[in-house]
Formats: sequence, structure tokens, C-alpha cells
Amino acid sequence: MSEERIRVMVVDDHLVVREGLITLLETFPDFEMVGAAGGGAQAIEIVGKLAPDVVLMDLVMPDVDGVTATRAIRQRHEEIQVLAVTSYKEMELVRGVLEAGAIGYLLKTVSAEELAEAIRAAHRGELTVAPEASQVVIEAMTAPTPPGRDLTDREDEVLALLVQGLSNNEIGDKLGVSPHTVKNHLRSIYSKLGVTSRTAATTLAIKHGLVDFP
Repeated sequence: MSEERIRVMVVDDHLVVREGLITLLETFPDFEMVGAAGGGAQAIEIVGKLAPDVVLMDLVMPDVDGVTATRAIRQRHEEIQVLAVTSYKEMELVRGVLEAGAIGYLLKTVSAEELAEAIRAAHRGELTVAPEASQVVIEAMTAPTPPGRDLTDREDEVLALLVQGLSNNEIGDKLGVSPHTVKNHLRSIYSKLGVTSRTAATTLAIKHGLVDFP
């Protein structure tokens, strides 16, 4: 019955790919194609209205990339599963989209039956990875996380001002918070970066490109 069908949404910036996936998946009686988006920004905007069970997400798109869109969708709609379907298997893309909350990672060379089974698995909350990308996924999930990836938005702001040479008081004035709050942010930043001083934090931030530094 219709309520038992898996509601699927397709996100891809190529019209031919979107229409092809929709046409393909409509041949499976247990899927209901609820809509599509031509980019990450549109997907974030309409996903709540379409209420899919599973989103097929392209990763490399010109407006908002698939990793960013996946993170936004998962943060706002935990009940929606996102399945990355892409032509790329670079480690950073794999790591990024899985960390953003994707339930699987498939290449566009996947067969119709494999894609259908991956959608069903995603709906059950089970991880699916394309065989060609499995080694990349293993490496991506076991490789050390680059420093600074777990900083909050506010900590990113504090670090950027720190790199510019501002004092705690000056950072507080810029952000509208007390020096004590700045000190707490710095303590957290040092811990996450594995450093113990302003100089070390600044050096590491510049070395790894954590801030825009002229």
C-alpha cells in the first residue's frame, strides 16, 4: 500500500541524471518518487515539504555541495536518510559526507538493483558502500582527522581573531562577549588543536589553513 512505499527524493545538478534516476526508480513498486532538486540549496529548502524517507544526494554541485546539504538535512530532519550517489571517490568527499550524516556512499556506475537495495537498506538505517569505494571509506574513517575540523563556528571566529593578534579583551569587544567567555573558548580551542599557547595555536592555524590569513 502507498503508506508502505519508500519515499525517495533525488538531488543532482544534471537534469538528465535526475530524470534518469527518477524514471529508473519508478519501475520499482516499493518506491514513491516525491520530488527532485537541482542543487544543495534547493534540496535544503524543499526537503521538509517533500518529506522523503531517503534522499539520493550528488556531492559535487555548483551552489551548495552535497556534503553541506547532507549536514543541513540531517541536522533538521533526523528521520530522513541521505544516500550519497556520486562519480567521485576522493577520501575527503567520502569522509565529509559520512561525517555529515550520510547512511551510504555509492558510485553512479551502480546497477539499478544495487541502487534499489541500497535505498531499502538506507530506509532500514543500514550503511551501504559501493565495493569500488570500500577501501576509500575504510581509509577515510580510520585516517586521523585534520586539526580544527571539530571547532564550533564561534571557536572559528575566536581563532581567526587570535591569529590576527588581538587580545582577549579585544576579541571580546569584537564578538560582544566577556573576556572570561573568550578565555573559555580559547581553552576549548587549545584542547581540540592539541596545543597549550596562543603562539602554538596561531602557528597551527596558519599551517593547516584553518583561518583566512593575509
